[in-house]
Amino acid sequence: MTEKVNADKTVDARGAFCPGPLMELIGSMKTEPVNAVIEILSSDHGSSRDIPEWIAKVGHEFISCDEKQGYWSILVRKLK
Repeated sequence: MTEKVNADKTVDARGAFCPGPLMELIGSMKTEPVNAVIEILSSDHGSSRDIPEWIAKVGHEFISCDEKQGYWSILVRKLK
């Protein structure tokens, strides 16, 4: 059983289209402290692929991507 991770900050980017949700996440990453968990809510299907790819590329931690009713909840941890 995996431990549930709670977000320190939630960014609601539902209704925004690529690259909007990613840009909102990047903005939040700049203001949150190291080890903060950020949840991004996105109704853009591409975010479920693009955000984890970006997280891996820049060296943060991808926690999860869960499909909800009409949107995705993506959790990431800022590592630096």
